[in-house]
Amino acid sequence: MILPSLGSTTSSRDLAATALAELRRESQDIYNRIHSIAEDAEFVKQVRYHYGDLPLLPNMRCGAWYVDPDIVGGWLSLHPSQHTYFKSTDGHTNNWSFNLRRPNLHILPLIVQYHGLILVDSTRAGKRMPDALSKTVPIWCSVINRALALKHPSSFDGWDTALYTPPGVVSTQEHCQIETKLDEWAAELAASFYEIPELQHPLRPVWITPATSTYPDLSSNALSFYPVVCLSASKQVTDGLERRTAGFTYIQGSGDDHELWSMGLTSNVFWRNRDQLLNATRSALPDLVHGLTSCSDTPRGRGTDELCLTPIKHVSSLISLCSTSTLQFAMPLIATSGMAVVCLTSNDLCQVWNASTAEPSRWLCIQVPEGKKGQHDFLRTVLPQSVPFIKRHLVDGHKVCIACDSGSDTSVGVCMTVLALFFREDGSFNPLENGQHNLCKEFQKSSR
Repeated sequence: MILPSLGSTTSSRDLAATALAELRRESQDIYNRIHSIAEDAEFVKQVRYHYGDLPLLPNMRCGAWYVDPDIVGGWLSLHPSQHTYFKSTDGHTNNWSFNLRRPNLHILPLIVQYHGLILVDSTRAGKRMPDALSKTVPIWCSVINRALALKHPSSFDGWDTALYTPPGVVSTQEHCQIETKLDEWAAELAASFYEIPELQHPLRPVWITPATSTYPDLSSNALSFYPVVCLSASKQVTDGLERRTAGFTYIQGSGDDHELWSMGLTSNVFWRNRDQLLNATRSALPDLVHGLTSCSDTPRGRGTDELCLTPIKHVSSLISLCSTSTLQFAMPLIATSGMAVVCLTSNDLCQVWNASTAEPSRWLCIQVPEGKKGQHDFLRTVLPQSVPFIKRHLVDGHKVCIACDSGSDTSVGVCMTVLALFFREDGSFNPLENGQHNLCKEFQKSSR
């Protein structure tokens, strides 16, 4: 027997480490990512044209990268803010849930109006489709159907409340485990304050991936259900990577976790500048992205008094929301108004802004990591620090501006918490917490 020398073993390890590093580099390369997204978006466009009567919505956040605003049709002008948020974590094995904090009931009237809907999402290597489409949406459909049958038993006799999951993706055992929990979730939804629009037909998920050879017939006249088409945009490839003759490496699920690769590029900026970005060379792309994102973040053509602070009018504008880019330009207005500021940013701006603020007592800046780590920090750091700060300034008679990088993410979560804690239903300020001081703890429990 000939044993390998220590030197050859070390060499093999070095080669393996080099290969893994190269794979990681390729998977994070923005050039590969946007060209992969463009390839998948063509498949989404093909499905959209096949089912021309059905509206198409992205499942946020990943799905927005694959939905070209030019193909969604005229209905989008009537529903410009429509999107869905079915979380994959609500479909993870042994973590299944129908989450009352994101019930997605707002899309039911759209489904009724157009007799169905297409939802777009994607997933990374190792899966044919994301858990959001294979389990979270099927749970949602069945729970809605069951909740309606509970609320209106005489009207929905014989109503189809079965759970439908994609064969070959969800095992029989897991399907049965999910099924045992559906009645409990349906009872919670039926007993909640949510109004569920009545449906003429039950909801049923249908799945399409790039591997689908024949699209199902969804002619509305022949159906006894509303189809919720779960469209997984990305092709499943070995190791999640596949080289293309066009000069890029295809990456499955490129739109997922864009904070890791996008260099600040967002789906909106990508689609507004799609041709320019895709025609750029690999070496020129980073500078182009930097230029586009810098321009997109700058409010132009506005006077100081017209900047995009969004006041919550129901509470007499005591609370406002904005993005951190808007906040930079609104500083003169804020400084003269006596407004307090909570700034939640993933950028390294806190030390700079804290040092340059004339009234540091009216300024709270918290650095929040991007992605999933930021979700944990929201409960453990952001709420415990920001809620007492906001309460103190509201009691002192100051208005409060809450800002985050997008203006529609972390700041909204803090705003909702403050509204629940310190304001009555009529919008009047109520600094006495009335036993609600454990709200943050309840959020932590519900997120586990």
